[in-house]
Amino acid sequence: MSVFPSLERLVEPRSVVIVGASSREGSQGHRLVMNVLEHSRFAGDVHLVNPSGLSICGRPCWPSIDAVPAGDIDVALVIVNASRVMEALRQCAARGIPFAIVMSSGFAEADEAGKALEAEIADLCRATGLRVYGPNCPGFVNVRDRIGLTFSPAFKDDLNGGAIGLATQGGGLGRNVLQSLSYGEGVGLWFSAGNEVDLGVPDFIAHMATDPRISVIAVLMEGIKDGRKLIDALKLARENAKPVVILKVGRSELGVRAAQSHTASIAGSAAVNSAVFRQYGAIEVDDLSELAAVSKLCLRARTLGGDGVCVLSFSGGACALAADAVGAAQLPMASLHEQTTAALREVLPAFASVANPVDTTADIMRDSAMTSACLRTLCEEPNVGAVLFPIPMDYGDITGAMASAIVEASRTSKAVVVPVWMSRRMGKGFQMLESNGLQPFLSVTEAVRALKKVHDWRAGQISACAAQTPAAHGDTGVSGGAEVGQGQMVGATPALTEVDAKRLLGRHGIVVPSGELTMSAAAAAETATRIGFPCVMKVVSPDIAHKTEAGGVRLNLETAADARTAYDEIVANAGRYRPDAIVEGVLVERMLPPGGREMLVGVHRDEAFGPVLTVGLGGILVEVLKDVSHRVIPVDHADARRMIAELRHSDLLGAVRGQPPADVEALAALLVQVSEFVERAHGAIDQLDINPVWVGALGEGAIALDALMVLAQGADANAL
Repeated sequence: MSVFPSLERLVEPRSVVIVGASSREGSQGHRLVMNVLEHSRFAGDVHLVNPSGLSICGRPCWPSIDAVPAGDIDVALVIVNASRVMEALRQCAARGIPFAIVMSSGFAEADEAGKALEAEIADLCRATGLRVYGPNCPGFVNVRDRIGLTFSPAFKDDLNGGAIGLATQGGGLGRNVLQSLSYGEGVGLWFSAGNEVDLGVPDFIAHMATDPRISVIAVLMEGIKDGRKLIDALKLARENAKPVVILKVGRSELGVRAAQSHTASIAGSAAVNSAVFRQYGAIEVDDLSELAAVSKLCLRARTLGGDGVCVLSFSGGACALAADAVGAAQLPMASLHEQTTAALREVLPAFASVANPVDTTADIMRDSAMTSACLRTLCEEPNVGAVLFPIPMDYGDITGAMASAIVEASRTSKAVVVPVWMSRRMGKGFQMLESNGLQPFLSVTEAVRALKKVHDWRAGQISACAAQTPAAHGDTGVSGGAEVGQGQMVGATPALTEVDAKRLLGRHGIVVPSGELTMSAAAAAETATRIGFPCVMKVVSPDIAHKTEAGGVRLNLETAADARTAYDEIVANAGRYRPDAIVEGVLVERMLPPGGREMLVGVHRDEAFGPVLTVGLGGILVEVLKDVSHRVIPVDHADARRMIAELRHSDLLGAVRGQPPADVEALAALLVQVSEFVERAHGAIDQLDINPVWVGALGEGAIALDALMVLAQGADANAL
């Protein structure tokens, strides 16, 4: 696991120096000075650096960091022209200042010259131990202690602190989240990382994962520079039971380009990013409002007793709509105990429904005490974790009284009361809910989607599978020589032939069919007779990747004569398809019995996260359905089972139209074997496609029928 730096002196500094302090009103340097001196509750020393030597706010300005009087300085706030940043940072390092926040722009987000400046900063950090936050960022805000190391003019107005930690790369959208949490529990710490030349979002997540005053971590990411470090940070948060709620910008091709332009980062594959978040327990959300809402819900849901949802409303239609949404999201509807329904009957009219959903009818509007009583009863129900309360219209004082009852119930209840204000008329009831930090949703769909994400986080998403990995079935190698060849080239990277790829897989315990490489029609006939019919024959050539298109595959061969004829046809077809192709021979393998499911197992190298394992429906279906699931390697058996369960068409592995269920445990075991093989290869495998993988009935195992393996430059297959 990565070793993360201690950020205590950055988060709670005792002394700071402002490099680029200015007396010119409206300038960023002046706003920074005012935020630190006037709008913060900062009792430490503040040193101002400006070559002019003029005083600012009655304080002297020093011409350089070197000239600042002796004494410890925790953080340097640098807001000078990009061309002057390096000199300031060198002085910071020489002075022994541990942290520098560079708010200046004009770096990698701007041009190649800016990218070169960032490289210089990174080199300085490695050489001296100086830790740099930024550049191209608005600074850091410790809201809970009211310390604004930022030039933002909004700092003085956004001071609602709380137990939510916020890490972003951009400043504007981060401010949006901060202002979305202006009531109730707000943001305690806001790290806005900018270009992340040194310190980045993973460092900030890791700090907040161990900060006792932070309970939930909200993250807004545009690019991922160090995927493995991010994984380590997510692991640390999970170990400390801190939910991490992530909005990842860059899920479409257009979004990826925008994210790269803005932060000069690797945006990565959206599917892989989402898989990583699932794998390491983060909650992925789809927009800014959901980021704020789910973070707030996570905070309120820390002490839930029950797990079910109860719908409560005075509108039968709203009850039905909400119950329908809960069911569609596959959230559990709470089962109410008899004492709960009895207590509701005592309060509500006889014609009200006291089952779940609870329809109080409009009769409740005549007496606000009825709302309080119903909420109190439902919140005490052991099976209820959340009460979903849709309010379809604004009735002025009437719905205002309902809002008051919701606020009161939320203060004392372990169950989470989730109000939904469905009317576009934001009356006093809405304002009351909002100002008391309940963050009312504006649609039932949004509320249920947020509840679903929090529910899945609490449940650990998909339950861990305790099944043991079974032993491998059948043969584990292709005969025909001990050495593995160098193979064909994919682009400029060596790819192994099918024979060599299977031989290597078999060496690592992955099951492949019985077979041999043959060099003549007679040898093919003899081999087919020995291994048994029916058999399959395939051309082996470093120059022919798509064997079927070349006419290089024959299936269901039943006799030695069939094998002899097939050999000659395959070689002739290969010659016509690619006259200059080197044909090493023909692979003869025993065909597996009909009825097996065809799956794909693959590995590719993601720029941000490294080797990623993929499973999906195989054969031609992978191109048509694109039904796949991903995990970052290493993958254990529980991860493998979750991957399989995530497939949209995973039911095809069950008992379908008279077919027995597939050997899912064997498929999961194969996934783990592939993960272990790639991990042991230490970066030597760039790409691996095993397609199809034959998955037999329960007990018959999973066997790699075909394989394409691409090695990293300079890798030696015989060393694997």
